Amino acid sequence: MKKLGMLCMLLCMAVFVQAQELKKGDAMPTFELDSKVYGKVKPADLKGKVVLVSLFATWCGPCQLELAEVQSTLWPKYKDNKNFTMLVIGREHTDEQLTKYNERKKFSFPLYPDPKREVFSKFAEKSIPRAYLFGKDGKLIYSSIGYTKEEFQHLLKAIEEAL
Repeated sequence: MKKLGMLCMLLCMAVFVQAQELKKGDAMPTFELDSKVYGKVKPADLKGKVVLVSLFATWCGPCQLELAEVQSTLWPKYKDNKNFTMLVIGREHTDEQLTKYNERKKFSFPLYPDPKREVFSKFAEKSIPRAYLFGKDGKLIYSSIGYTKEEFQHLLKAIEEAL
């Protein structure tokens, strides 16, 4: 069992070692999220805000770790900040799948569907979890692939500095 777990971890790490498509200073891509639960969102709605775009999948182990950390530390601290928005996007998931997933996980932040990878493809070709932080000017100021506690602390610091 331990060998199987180690093999899964190594495969995930191999997937994470991909080049990021967006670079620091790039503008937020144009996209539209459409959720029956949370409504529609597009970058034009977010002008003047610090925006965290988090891309995940329900089957991804590192994504689960990152989202648990978002729930316990990041979301409680920033959810009421009018200058901050977080878009957590489920790659290849529908609203229905995300609703079922959230019934188990009990996350208090919105989960947006991206069933055809249309939004994900604007940010990357592969590899999750991914986090992209855009400043109030709409430019990318921080990005990460994968999840570690250290990297998550860098993200929190970048959010604080951007606000």
